[in-house]
Amino acid sequence: MIAERIIAGERLKPDDDLEFLLKTPLEKLQNGAKLIQEKFFGNRIDFCTIINGKSGRCGEDCKYCAQSARHKTGIDEYPFLPPEKILEVALSDEKAGVNRFSIVTSGRNLDEKSFELAIETYKLLRDKLKIELCASHGILTAEQLKKLKSAGVKRYHHNLETSRRFFPQICTTHTFDDRIRTIKLAQAADLEVCSGGIIGMGENWQDRIDLAFELANLGIKSIPINILNPIKGTPLENLKILAPEDILRTIAIFRYINPTANVRLAAGRKFLPDNGASAFLHGASAAITGNMLTTSNTNIKSDLKLLNSLGLTNNFKEE
Repeated sequence: MIAERIIAGERLKPDDDLEFLLKTPLEKLQNGAKLIQEKFFGNRIDFCTIINGKSGRCGEDCKYCAQSARHKTGIDEYPFLPPEKILEVALSDEKAGVNRFSIVTSGRNLDEKSFELAIETYKLLRDKLKIELCASHGILTAEQLKKLKSAGVKRYHHNLETSRRFFPQICTTHTFDDRIRTIKLAQAADLEVCSGGIIGMGENWQDRIDLAFELANLGIKSIPINILNPIKGTPLENLKILAPEDILRTIAIFRYINPTANVRLAAGRKFLPDNGASAFLHGASAAITGNMLTTSNTNIKSDLKLLNSLGLTNNFKEE
């Protein structure tokens, strides 16, 4: 059984015969993903929350995104939030039981003033929180990433979004290699990296498999999988939402290719039955919860209740 060989140390490679990932009945593939997940993560699910620290007016042209200034989506626009406001939300999320907290901002990167405010905010959070801090601020320089690390950030989030082949169909204002470069700079700054993508943007199965291998080659240990929720006013507004079976198969595929990474349910979890219950048992060892950018009808309390009903737990413990 392939899952047992992976547990024993074997790893799938792009030139392997991978037809089984698409041809195996979903239930059987999921059962293998469950074995792999239980081996490396037991019954633990990692929960993180995010706050939209700066919204709208992004100059990039990512076709899925409501925050691009090129799209008419009617979202709220505001500059970097005051540190005290972000701290208030972070403290509440920590008390509710999450494992980590992240500030996410719109735009290709942060201007100098906003970046310095971000550093001030992370230092405040570092001093007041016990949970880990994450950051998502676009394409930053090596110096900026080192400053984030010094301010208390442990993990940098920077999605590849899709495969190298399909990326130019989604974004033209920066390249796939720009994203790879930022990830490697973050790793060089001794930051962990969270990187994944969005499924349901018109890519094919090979694109999803290629993305999974790209992330494996980069050594990514947290892989968020977002399911596209077509937003009115974006170029992808008329796409059909993926079937739950395709979403669940994708999660299982990522587990087979990235056995020791946290495969993280992100935006679009509401398109799965029972808010992702089957996914948590068959490949997904993490999730974004709370108030998100484009989100499901979920909150921390209901997610913890869901985990309990499944015999799972998040692994946050106060010291």
